[in-house]
Amino acid sequence: MKRGAERSGRRRASVRRSLLTTGGAAGLTVGGLLALGLGFTLALGAVTVDLPRFDGIEDLPLPGGADLGDHPYTVTAELQDVLSLVPHSAVKVNDVAVGRVTAVELGRDDWSARVTMRINGEVRLPADATARLEQSSLLGEKYVQLVAPGRGSAAGRLEDGAVIPVSRTSRNTEVEEVFGALSLLLNGGGVNQLKTITRELNAALGGREPQVRSMLKRVDTLVTDLDDHRGDITDALDAVNRLSTTLAHRKDDVGTVLTDLSPGLKTLEKQRGSLLTMLRSLDTLSGVAVSTIDASKDDMIADLKAIAPVLKSLADAGTDLPDSLEVLLTYPFTDEVMRGVKGDYLNVYLNMAAAPGTQVIPPLVPRGTPSPSAPADGGTAARGSNGGKAAPPSGTPSRQPSPDDSSPLPLPSVTGTGTATGPAATRGGETG
Repeated sequence: MKRGAERSGRRRASVRRSLLTTGGAAGLTVGGLLALGLGFTLALGAVTVDLPRFDGIEDLPLPGGADLGDHPYTVTAELQDVLSLVPHSAVKVNDVAVGRVTAVELGRDDWSARVTMRINGEVRLPADATARLEQSSLLGEKYVQLVAPGRGSAAGRLEDGAVIPVSRTSRNTEVEEVFGALSLLLNGGGVNQLKTITRELNAALGGREPQVRSMLKRVDTLVTDLDDHRGDITDALDAVNRLSTTLAHRKDDVGTVLTDLSPGLKTLEKQRGSLLTMLRSLDTLSGVAVSTIDASKDDMIADLKAIAPVLKSLADAGTDLPDSLEVLLTYPFTDEVMRGVKGDYLNVYLNMAAAPGTQVIPPLVPRGTPSPSAPADGGTAARGSNGGKAAPPSGTPSRQPSPDDSSPLPLPSVTGTGTATGPAATRGGETG
């Protein structure tokens, strides 16, 4: 019994020593961990480090998303309404996922939303690309569709940090909006009135099918004519537009004209009776004139036929009649006469040609041939102090010198019944 008690006591002592040793080691380990945590906390306090932020399960990436590649770029789109778009939604080009939405924020003007997207760097889009919010199916998720403009209008490239403005963003119609419009049509619209409308149309058109068919044909003809003349109608509308524009620019002038017309209209209103009397008189005059013309129609036709030759002759005269009238108004000093006036004297040139067999009285003596009645020495003996001119013989009346003595025209000699006159027998009044 004693030996068993000793053995059990020894066992208890060894267990107590092992417990003390294990407890000391455990206390040392917990103290070391606390000291290490305290030192790490102090180190974090001394050096500021941004710890990863986790706002919820929505921050976790969805499986099967688009591959952004090694060098993605960021694009921001401004939309009027993002509906139920959430971060990590897909960004597609031609229905192929090329990126994802990273943030949805309130716009700068507090009336729009800013959607930030990260797109694969290998996807190239033009700078004027548009963004449209679409839905994958009737009850599917929302995503952003990036659409390139038409061919030939693309310019530049959508770079990192580019912003697509509200003017180039849009969204599809929601299912709720379609159902809401349909409910308005079915409940508060005119669907309930279709039966009444159909019944009234049947009552109005029943038994009048030929008339309705004829009316439809006329309407078809009218529409066809309008379609054929659509160019003229367009021109007319453009002309009316230009006219209205001109009137709008001259509004003040039109107002002035209308204001100035008021006194004239008042005067016409006061003289309304006189105007009516004048119109009645004109009506009576027109009746008398018509009856007179009807009564004298045959005579007027005969007069017109009689005057036709005269008018034809006047037409044949051409420009001769106006030229004659011009000469008549300037007679006797016409333009041709004024050309012959040299200074203060008027030179007259007369060319006469006698018909063969005509007897010229007195006879024409050629220049340089002495007259038979002239003395032989008349050219020298008669010269005296009178400027070297031949003196007339005695018994013959003296002739005063005339301007014809110096005229270059040949003049015929004048002979008497008896003796010849000396100087007068010479041609042109000059001595032989």
